Amino acid sequence: MPLPVPLPAKTPSPSRRSVLRASGLGAVLGVLAGCGVKPAYVQPGDRAATDLSASDKRLTWANWPLYIDTDDDDPTRRPTLDAFAKSTGISVGYTEEINDNDEFFGKISPALMNHQPTGRDLIVISDWMCARFVRLGWVQEMDRARQPHVAEYLDPLLRSPAFDPGRRYTVPWQSGITGIAYDRRRLGREIRHVSELWADDLKGRVTLLSGLDEAFALLMQGNGVDITRWTADDFHTVCDQVERQVHSGHIRRFTGNDYTKDLVSGDVLACQAYSGDVIQLQADNPDIRFVVPEEGAELWSDSLMVPDLAGHKANAERLIDYYYEPEAAAELAAWVNYVCPVPAAQAVLADSDDEETAALAENPLIFPDAGMRRRLAIARDITSTERLEFARRWNGIVGL
Repeated sequence: MPLPVPLPAKTPSPSRRSVLRASGLGAVLGVLAGCGVKPAYVQPGDRAATDLSASDKRLTWANWPLYIDTDDDDPTRRPTLDAFAKSTGISVGYTEEINDNDEFFGKISPALMNHQPTGRDLIVISDWMCARFVRLGWVQEMDRARQPHVAEYLDPLLRSPAFDPGRRYTVPWQSGITGIAYDRRRLGREIRHVSELWADDLKGRVTLLSGLDEAFALLMQGNGVDITRWTADDFHTVCDQVERQVHSGHIRRFTGNDYTKDLVSGDVLACQAYSGDVIQLQADNPDIRFVVPEEGAELWSDSLMVPDLAGHKANAERLIDYYYEPEAAAELAAWVNYVCPVPAAQAVLADSDDEETAALAENPLIFPDAGMRRRLAIARDITSTERLEFARRWNGIVGL
């Protein structure tokens, strides 16, 4: 049976890749942990609760809006999730309650800090925020013996980020690329390098992402930096460059996901962008291009984690593994259109009887080709000791 054709271009959740606000509770706790003051840190032996999974066939899962497949005729139905429940007998309480990484951190951190259950067995947050949870000891190590599909099919590019070597505590839900989007027709030329954002014909027609964690890596790559091991000097060099472009009037503004409006209207000709957004924009305007610059681009993930004291850990691990079956991963990828963390899903889509669905297998923004993969890297995260200083400088430039 052919997989469902993706819905028409969807409005992306405006804060799935959210802006860090260094003055928030998350930044304060991160600094405390980084300074060796660990009032919130939970030792490994204190993270597990009695697992009720064997007798209580359910789990609670918190995710972002628009981040799972839904039925075309009934948006309340989620075909892959319904199939999991039918095949396993495990009911899933699925909530779309995460609209911002820091906001959600603030929502559940009081419970975690006081060693209390969060009421959630599974959560999805961006990897830079996952790093904070891992450092604080607020997530449980997964039992990979229960996850044979994760062990077999997880993309090698995503297997061992600096904050979680071997992905012991996190498993990517979906991935994406931060690169450059531009309007080829209006600009009248190609863009291949980060430095081309500063060309004279783009003055006042460029936007950068406002979030520190979202913006810095691509700009460093433009300077030839290996973002898996960048330094404070690399960061301040980028800030110096961006400050000059702000003062000269070259950068129009700093944005969240609303950069898409400026690009569609033509007010902006080139911008930092996320691959998943551009796929949606291209459905209406094929002149909008997305490029992984020759110097490289950042590969990022939003990842699944099991919080401390979750009461249905084994059920959660089973659900995670289900989404790493190539068939389930393919059905999900056909709907959300982000970079699929299961490369084996490409062959499933290619075999679809539906022409539009099969074409997705050839889209390098869902399944990056070999040349693009060589230019992708996962940035090392900003440590808790660095964050306050770096966020203060970046937010001063951006105007947050």
